[in-house]
Amino acid sequence: MNKEWDLTPLYTGIDTAKFQDDLKALTQTVAEYNSFAAALPADRGAAIHRALELQEQLAALAAPMFVYASLRSSVNTSDSEALDTLSRLQKLMSDMSAADAAVRAYVGKTAELEDLIAADPFLGDYAYLLRTMKDDAKYVLDEKVEEALAKMNLSGGAAWENLQSYLSSTVEADYRGKKMNLSAVRNLAYDPDPAVRKDAYDAEVACYDKIKDGVCFALNSLKQQVTTECELRKGGSPLEMTLRASRMQKTTLDAMIQAIEEYLPVFWKYLRAKAKMLGYEGGLKWWDLFAPMGKNTASYTVEDAKAYLIDHFRPFAPDMAQMMERAFDEAWIDFYPHPGKVGGAFCANVPHIRQSRVLANFDGSFSDIVTLAHELGHAYHGMMIETHRPLNLDYSMPVAETASTFNETVVMNAALDEATDPELKLGLLESQLQDTTQIICDIMSRYWFETAVFEKAKEGFAFPDELCQMMKEAQKRGYGDGLDPDTLNPFMWICKGHYYSARRSFYNFPYAFGGLFAAGLYAQYRKQGEAFLPKYRALLRATTVASVEDVAKMAEIDLGDVNFWRSSLEIFKARVELFLELAEAN
Repeated sequence: MNKEWDLTPLYTGIDTAKFQDDLKALTQTVAEYNSFAAALPADRGAAIHRALELQEQLAALAAPMFVYASLRSSVNTSDSEALDTLSRLQKLMSDMSAADAAVRAYVGKTAELEDLIAADPFLGDYAYLLRTMKDDAKYVLDEKVEEALAKMNLSGGAAWENLQSYLSSTVEADYRGKKMNLSAVRNLAYDPDPAVRKDAYDAEVACYDKIKDGVCFALNSLKQQVTTECELRKGGSPLEMTLRASRMQKTTLDAMIQAIEEYLPVFWKYLRAKAKMLGYEGGLKWWDLFAPMGKNTASYTVEDAKAYLIDHFRPFAPDMAQMMERAFDEAWIDFYPHPGKVGGAFCANVPHIRQSRVLANFDGSFSDIVTLAHELGHAYHGMMIETHRPLNLDYSMPVAETASTFNETVVMNAALDEATDPELKLGLLESQLQDTTQIICDIMSRYWFETAVFEKAKEGFAFPDELCQMMKEAQKRGYGDGLDPDTLNPFMWICKGHYYSARRSFYNFPYAFGGLFAAGLYAQYRKQGEAFLPKYRALLRATTVASVEDVAKMAEIDLGDVNFWRSSLEIFKARVELFLELAEAN
């Protein structure tokens, strides 16, 4: 089976005739769009129709090139050709920022927009996009200012993001006398040997110290850029701008966080119980967060992972099982860590070829199988929306994690249902609680940390020691007495790429949202069986053309009701209680 993904369905190279022809066509279309937007006709229906047609052409040309170059750079952050191409593409797209601003302002001033949508089926397909464009027009700046911001971002936010990615993927950790990349040493947190986990933690922390200054400048500069842009747009705080872009109400976020704060002590109990099972009292040590428990210490090959996922998803959704089989057989996945490859995992939907690409750092643990299930959930989500029109392919951050986290729930619950050996059940349950604790305790700590960083950005620069202190305080708040306060990881701000974007702030709470929303959906699946699947597919398809709250209504869920979030957390509370029983009996 392949070890690396195959990008040839996109392009076989940047210097090929196909790529260069597409680049030339994109350049010409950008010029055409700019000329059109500079003199928008009085006939608003015809003008908006033509603007959307040109935007479709731009998306069809730009998306494959961006994805290809970005995927190449993610597995080799020193790929100068890919990085140069990304820079060229970003500059080219920034050249039409003024035109975009003109079109958005034009739509915003169209009083008869609803009549135009009703009269033109093409505009009707883009009704949600046009309505949100009209609502957001008040935050669009002067065309020249928009153009300047986009161009400055190339040497600002985008450059700082690339710096963090480059430094964290190329730095070498010194582990037991040998050099390892950061992803590989972080994977040792799952090793069954406690001495390995402790030494890996020490090596990881020491590794961060090598790059903390450069990454610190990246983080500060990004957050100050976002803060400045929010002030210019008069759109409120970065969080308010994020919620607006997410098509999510603040009442939804508030209800979710209220419920989470109520249930945090439940997860702290689990952490203390795990510490006791590992032989000590009090809070769990940081390097034991991912220590395997029970009999769930097996090592899996990629072939094992493929069989496991297909076998467990075929009963739920045969079309998903078929897609997973294609993902393995057609080289959609880049599996193993290596120097220069970014850490973590992600899925990139590639709708124009009806495929996706998944980056993993597979090391053979059961957690890696769960990670693959998560990322292939994103791929399934992409499959559900791939027949939308080209401008209706982007789902917002909160719902972005729904299908992925639902997949995690399917895998883990199926494994638990099948387990008859108490020790095996304990190991599986503990693995699930590991992941759940990450999307509850750790995600909340990340949310509070980013909030603090944005507050600091209003007044000045946060040096590495201050950022580390902010992170420790956030971890204490999220993990409470579940962790040993003397063994935290204050450098977690360095390795989490989610903090490093000028266009996407607070990419943390969507994971908690996805986990709890998926738990509620899974409860419906357990009650409804096969009848749930059509509803689930329709819900995923609607995520690009409806608000978060309206998507949830399709499943008869009121996201502003704190009791919904409590009901999902009760599911996890029951799992913690079962774990405590099994741990006591062990």
